Amino acid sequence: MAKSFWKHPLTVVVTNILLVMALYSFLRLCCFFIDRTMFPDVSFAHLLEMLRGGMRFDLSAILYLSSLYILVALLPLPDRWRQDSRFQKTLPWLFWIPNSIGLFINTIDIGYIPFTDRRTTCTFFQEFGNDTNLGSILTESIAHYWYLVLILILVITLLILGTRRRYTLTPTRTWVYYTRESVILILFVYFSVIGIRGGFGRYTRPITISNAMQYVNTPRECALVLNTPFSMIQSIVPARFEEKNYFSQDELPQHMTPVHQPVATAPVTDNIVVIILESFNKEYIGFYNRDIPGYTGYTPFLDSLLAHSVTYPYSFASGRKSIDAMPSILSSIPMLIESYIVTPYSTNAVSSIADCVRQKGYRTAFFHGAPNGSMGFQAYARSAGFENYYGKDEYDGPEAFDGTWAIWDEPFLQYYARIMDTLPQPFMTAVFTASSHHPFKVPAAYKDTFPKGNLPIHQTIGYTDHALRTFFDSIRTKPWFDHTLFVLTADHTNESAMPEYSNAKGLFEIPIAFFHPQGLPATTNTVICQTDIMPSVLSYIGYDKPYIAFGEDALTVTKTHPYAVNYNATVFQIFSDSLLLQYDGNQLIGAYNFQSDRCLKNNIADQIDTVHIQPMTDYLKAYIQQYIHRVMHNELILPCEN
Repeated sequence: MAKSFWKHPLTVVVTNILLVMALYSFLRLCCFFIDRTMFPDVSFAHLLEMLRGGMRFDLSAILYLSSLYILVALLPLPDRWRQDSRFQKTLPWLFWIPNSIGLFINTIDIGYIPFTDRRTTCTFFQEFGNDTNLGSILTESIAHYWYLVLILILVITLLILGTRRRYTLTPTRTWVYYTRESVILILFVYFSVIGIRGGFGRYTRPITISNAMQYVNTPRECALVLNTPFSMIQSIVPARFEEKNYFSQDELPQHMTPVHQPVATAPVTDNIVVIILESFNKEYIGFYNRDIPGYTGYTPFLDSLLAHSVTYPYSFASGRKSIDAMPSILSSIPMLIESYIVTPYSTNAVSSIADCVRQKGYRTAFFHGAPNGSMGFQAYARSAGFENYYGKDEYDGPEAFDGTWAIWDEPFLQYYARIMDTLPQPFMTAVFTASSHHPFKVPAAYKDTFPKGNLPIHQTIGYTDHALRTFFDSIRTKPWFDHTLFVLTADHTNESAMPEYSNAKGLFEIPIAFFHPQGLPATTNTVICQTDIMPSVLSYIGYDKPYIAFGEDALTVTKTHPYAVNYNATVFQIFSDSLLLQYDGNQLIGAYNFQSDRCLKNNIADQIDTVHIQPMTDYLKAYIQQYIHRVMHNELILPCEN
């Protein structure tokens, strides 16, 4: 009897699923220990809580992937068909193939999570869909993450060896057999639907990525609770926003409006140069860390440049990926919920710094040393109104491809300087550097030149800082140099080694600064975000037409709303000059005084005076409502801009 029980199709299916769930939990532990610096304050009890919570998402993903196998295995076929050797040999492949794919993407994502702070979704294929150098990128990744390859081989081996068992049925009457097996199939399908939904009950909504928040203390821990197959399945259909109605249409502009109505001022025809530095955390820059005893930075030139620039104590990225930064910096469109470029609304009409200044007679161009089309930058630059795009295809300097991503920063910035020197003035250009990107290599000529620090990225930061120095040295004598406003910023943060930066604030801390060779008057603003760059630049040149921007001028005046907004995994965040508030779309879930609590150890959400934070929360809710409504209804430009 016991033997027949263990070889019944139902038992085989259930034990196979349980084995894969165990493998997912094993990979979750691997993720925890390999990416340990992401989870510095996780106790053993909390780790167990996340492991338990993660099983809901694992079961859902495994049932999705195994649905065909389950149906075929439990279908009440004639017994002679079920016992046929060809059927028995073929059936396991219906289980092995989809679940091997699931384990594969779940394993390789362990190496990618530290760069995004979340599980990979289907937007990955849109982000890299036009990259022609994926082969070299994957080769570099396999060499760097060799230990993940070994883990993958182990889990696939355990999957196959642990689920090879065939089933047999005890002979019984025909009507009993079909009745029993039909009931088993119906019940299993019923409970599988419950497992896929993540719960039972009339009012239970199917679990989504955001449900991971109920098991975590910080948004970045969601990456540990979730698994990659579940995240990808959930994002097969691109995210469509749901309208928010926090305020009536009459109340909404009182709290926040992205409609800018500039007051006419004397126009300035200075050139505009926007430099977007790949992965430049504030953590790497000495200028921002002078108060930390024993701190060693990696950017001596940038430090000297920032000392003569307008800077801000608290400056933040809008998102965690390069494709988040392009709309935020150039079009003042934030990253909320999902990267704007990969949403179904990405074909909306948008404005940008380039589009606005072209109306004032500026020539515009965008530069990025990667193969044209990489990361969708070329497409966005064109939609944002840049007249010309200069990438690897246009580059005509000495051979300098890094073998993985792009032209090395030093020769490409020299090429950038040379092309700018040919542009009629005034011009507006933007350049996106590339060398401080994984796999964090520097040219052979600079081996052992820059401090390697304690993170692989540190020497590449030193190299790009050197490339900036040679770039400024080459343009300093140009006739247009003294009449140019330089905007210095980064796309997002990267690896972190310091506890002050390994938290929900530090994950978004990037440099934002304005440099002019003839000097700029200092402003009193303390908080700035990437979305503030566009209105700051337009205000500086005296742009006098109405436009849409989700930031404010932080260069020439004091911001009306001294806040910065970004999106962390599944949580909306808003910063003032001392407070960080975290909001899940319905309620406040976190509050931190980051001046007195730099590592964000103490959540004071249940202690804080709601009256004190009401302006912040009202602004954030209006910000979310305005953004979602305008994106959904193609209202990112004003009618007069068409």
